[in-house]
Amino acid sequence: MVTDMQVRRLLGMQKKVEYLYKLADLAGMSPKTARKYLRAGRLPSQLKKEHTWKTRRDPFEEVWSWVESFLRDNEGIEAKSFFVSLQRQYPGKYQDGQLRTFQRRIKQWRALHGPGKEVFFPQVYRPGQWAESDFTRMSSIGITIRRVPFDHMIYHFVLCYSNWETGTICFSESYEALSYGIQNALWALGGVPRYHRTDNLTAAVNRVGSPEVYNDNYKALAMHYGFESEKTQPKCPHENGDVEQRHHRFKEAVEQALIIRGSRDFNSRQDYEVFLRGLFDRLNSGRQQRLKEELELLRMLPDRRLEDFRRLECRVSQASTIRVLKNTYSLHSRLIGEMVEVRIYAEYIEVWYAQRKVEKLTRLRGENNHSIDYRHVIDTLVRKPGAFENYRYKQDMFPTSLFRMAYDILCKDYGVKHGGKRYLKILHLAAGYDESTVNSILRFLIGRNQPINAEEIKRMIEDDMKPPEITDIQIEDVDLADYDNLLEYDKELLAV
Repeated sequence: MVTDMQVRRLLGMQKKVEYLYKLADLAGMSPKTARKYLRAGRLPSQLKKEHTWKTRRDPFEEVWSWVESFLRDNEGIEAKSFFVSLQRQYPGKYQDGQLRTFQRRIKQWRALHGPGKEVFFPQVYRPGQWAESDFTRMSSIGITIRRVPFDHMIYHFVLCYSNWETGTICFSESYEALSYGIQNALWALGGVPRYHRTDNLTAAVNRVGSPEVYNDNYKALAMHYGFESEKTQPKCPHENGDVEQRHHRFKEAVEQALIIRGSRDFNSRQDYEVFLRGLFDRLNSGRQQRLKEELELLRMLPDRRLEDFRRLECRVSQASTIRVLKNTYSLHSRLIGEMVEVRIYAEYIEVWYAQRKVEKLTRLRGENNHSIDYRHVIDTLVRKPGAFENYRYKQDMFPTSLFRMAYDILCKDYGVKHGGKRYLKILHLAAGYDESTVNSILRFLIGRNQPINAEEIKRMIEDDMKPPEITDIQIEDVDLADYDNLLEYDKELLAV
């Protein structure tokens, strides 16, 4: 087949070469072909005719008018599902091998006669105007802290003009995480853009039907910093496209940095945060020129940060618990009946009473979970041991596996009622003295099959009788030559 390049060479040399056979030879074609293209004066691609005729009979010609009417009334139908329906209507007429032809015909019809598709309009951003943020899950990266999987998210903040970005580790899409993340970003940036866009986060946006678009907490945050709030339409994440794209690029950068690092495991969360800060610094290093343009137009920060927490007032129930965001937390029994102030942060909650912080508790994720500290209720349980057996939060009364083993042994030796009573006395010692010391004594007594009782444990604590440390077991290296000797021995037996 003659190419366009050959014909261009032919036409370019026709005035330099006298004889046709020499010209054709230089162009790499026969004299007859050379004469054809010299007369035409056009390239092979220009002489090629468009293939508009059919080479075989259309297998769907008989039903195509019905197919078109069905497609007009049912835009969402998939070609494969439609084809299966045709096979059921006309048994044996259409074979599986014709599916690709049917899909191609429907694709062409939709492109020529179907409804219009959604158009994405490229945006032009100006310095200092737009910022976008969103949460992204990091579970696919496989980060571990001391070999334990670290299930977390990143609150991701991006300036649309310069693509400057930063992020904060969080564990839920709560208002507290949003407030903490956006304030970290703005103070790291040193200014406030005019607009801030999110998707339909429940942390910022009220449910459909509410007269107010944004909730009171988020409106207070926006008013404090002076930015105007924007949100995407429901199920339209592309409207927050800058941060969505940066999610993808950021995770790619994390993946590559971890490969170079050679490990996905970190000694602590602080080490992982240092790693992320370094990564953001490297990503932002090539955006300094545009960032400089943005910084000149950003609004000034307020004098101080807004509170990163929500305040709630709760009354401590008769069970010595409070209910916060559909989760249950225990407080000391002396607070029963009192009103306490709960300050809800992104990762923990604080309980205040009479202008004093009385508890700091890890915030529970999800709903209908509980966090019960045996120290809060053990005084009453010792006086009312009969309530222990059917206590709703009984499993929280075993701080370690050794406490659970001690309880099982006591129940076996003395029965459930008396065994539980004896166990509560031991738990009372752990609350009054030191849990780790009592745990070590239980390990010692259980390991030596000695009787377990609170009086003996208390005596050991007061006499400062520390049980021996756990013995380190040394396992020698296996000599693989021993296995070779066994194999030789088997061969000798087979030979006999």
